Amino acid sequence: MPAERPALIDPQLRRIDTLRVSVTDRCNYRCTYCMPPGGVAHGAREETLTFEEIAALVGLFARLGVRRVRLTGGEPTVRRDLPALVRLLRAVGGLDEIALSTNGDRLAEMAAPLRAAGVDRLNVSLDSLRPEAFRRITGGGDLARVLEGLDAAARAGFSGIKINTVAIDGFNDGEVVALCRFAWSRGWIPRFIEEMPMAGGQTYLPGRSLPAAAIRALVAASEPAGRVVPDDGGADRGAGPARYFRLIPGGGGAEAPDGSLGAAAAAPLDDAQLPGRGPPWRRRFGIISPMTEHFCDSCNRLRLSTTGALHACLGHDDAVDLRGPLRAGDLTGVERAIRAGLSAKRPGHDFQLVGLGGPRKAMVQIGG
Repeated sequence: MPAERPALIDPQLRRIDTLRVSVTDRCNYRCTYCMPPGGVAHGAREETLTFEEIAALVGLFARLGVRRVRLTGGEPTVRRDLPALVRLLRAVGGLDEIALSTNGDRLAEMAAPLRAAGVDRLNVSLDSLRPEAFRRITGGGDLARVLEGLDAAARAGFSGIKINTVAIDGFNDGEVVALCRFAWSRGWIPRFIEEMPMAGGQTYLPGRSLPAAAIRALVAASEPAGRVVPDDGGADRGAGPARYFRLIPGGGGAEAPDGSLGAAAAAPLDDAQLPGRGPPWRRRFGIISPMTEHFCDSCNRLRLSTTGALHACLGHDDAVDLRGPLRAGDLTGVERAIRAGLSAKRPGHDFQLVGLGGPRKAMVQIGG
């Protein structure tokens, strides 16, 4: 097989350089925005890609121009011996980064092995700093375990950890500032995600998704005359869909568009409390806004399910099978299927604020 193939470029001329790999559709949490109330049908064991099969597919994607791989789930850390997969992927030539998205529940024991195996970056879900609220939204999760896991990740050498929060009006809108300060005080990057109507809208609450503009307003209002400005994120930006901003105290603030969101009153942030005495990136935060400020025109991703189905878009159910030709030993057929899936990649999703337009697949089945 030639060392290189023509780059992966979709019909909208977007270059694909990132692959998200779901290593399991199981999860030890039941987050309300991720898992439908009735659960999901799991793939059979024999349908699940082995670590060697995942590595073989990632190797092919790397030869086609993919430079970043993110391991997701379900919850990837419930897949047995996950560091072994990371070591296989680290041996794949051409990859610039291996990242991991996790709910953090098993990080206390797994952070060091994952770092040693070769994981470069971590995204950790943290939807509330209130133990009972955290337990409620995660379906029984233990906030203390996640915080312990985050500390373990820092000790293991992970820097620039990203904290992911699904922002829900009436649930954690009052914690936006607290979550920012929690992350900033540790040198991490908070990110807020608008809820999406996955699983046919079963997990979506119309009118409860906190829009990007309101999130920025809450952060700006946390400082006297504070303002929020765009910030490209530099080396900490990553290659995902988040847009990054920075809080600047003084110089004119922003008001929440809906008075019901409140002013997020809080004491001014003392830069002396922050690592490095508050260089500008310490006040950086990201927003992933699929509902109100679309980012589809810059999409650079494909998604591989745990059973080997290639999804060109999170928001659509159409997928192509890579497992069949892979297990038949037909790597040319695998590449043909990849390009067929890419050729059908649409300009964008059809999410609607009323909860319509989403795919049948649940987030737990494909990874956030």
